[in-house]
Amino acid sequence: MKVKFELIPHVLKFTFKAGTSRGALTEKPTWFIKAIGENGTIGWGEASPLKGLSEDFSDTYQSELAKLLDEVGELDIPKTATEVLAFVQAQVPSDKPSMRFGLETALLDLIYGGDFTIFPGDFRNGKYRMPINGLIWMADEATMQKQIEEKLKAGFNTIKMKVGAINFDQEMALLEGIRKRYSASDITLRVDANGAFSEADVRDKLTALASLELHSIEQPIKPRQLDLMAELCDEEILPIALDEELIGVHSIQGKAALLEQTKPQYIILKPSLVGGILACKEWIEVAESYGIEWWMTSMLESNIGLNAIAQFTATYKPELPQGLGTGQLYYNNIESPLEIRRGELLYNASASWKM
Repeated sequence: MKVKFELIPHVLKFTFKAGTSRGALTEKPTWFIKAIGENGTIGWGEASPLKGLSEDFSDTYQSELAKLLDEVGELDIPKTATEVLAFVQAQVPSDKPSMRFGLETALLDLIYGGDFTIFPGDFRNGKYRMPINGLIWMADEATMQKQIEEKLKAGFNTIKMKVGAINFDQEMALLEGIRKRYSASDITLRVDANGAFSEADVRDKLTALASLELHSIEQPIKPRQLDLMAELCDEEILPIALDEELIGVHSIQGKAALLEQTKPQYIILKPSLVGGILACKEWIEVAESYGIEWWMTSMLESNIGLNAIAQFTATYKPELPQGLGTGQLYYNNIESPLEIRRGELLYNASASWKM
């Protein structure tokens, strides 16, 4: 099958200043991949690297992706999902994870008829709802408190809060405020440090956080401190989820070696960051062989990317809440059937896409 590609750049505009440990974000560049089949059917994908985090982000990203699509457009594209995933893995270098994910998604949408079906099933048909966490962005104490109230009011029973940006005592006070009102059996609390803690203070901070009966902490220290990370996972002062640690680990052997050495309680999978759908499948297989649990997280994609991640994740029918509630961040997002109701993500099959 021959496919023509068009690349459409788009700048997503946040409805607020999104605070992260890497600074506040007000906009996010992304690239939509339009795959046009021989019969005129259109599949959509999204390549969405994050500056300062993605290994494939660069000033020449758009021209590199355009060149890649030109090259792929000369080839014969397979017609089954399994073959498409293998084809993309073969054609796109492993150090271009967001490009891989965008191309995988566009071609899967295309072969399933161009109606934004990436993985046919109960989620896409509106018959399955997926539990997700409510995300609290870094900000001043008052703004973070307001976000917490909004998430609780919206019916989320799992709250994830970024830590490591404002004063740690203030962050503790915010978490203590939730715990005073809601027990661990009522509200699950997760925190994400984005590598903010140092070797000198990490154990003290983990001990303080553990007193609040938290579910887990994502990436407490910077990546590639594997001996220290292994010690922290083994001590399990607080259950640890590896996140940024997975960046750049592409081979099955590398994945197994990382998890064998560190033995984390959880891993976090971001398809745009770790190499797309097939790479995530590999991580899940390796993690489950070690008894390590996982959850999926979107990485500030628009609803195009979020839809693909959600449909993929839903094939596993996860019990753990997923990190997929990012569709409401932008005022110029793509209008879609994705909805959040009472802390669950669903696909409203009676709604439509507006590209």
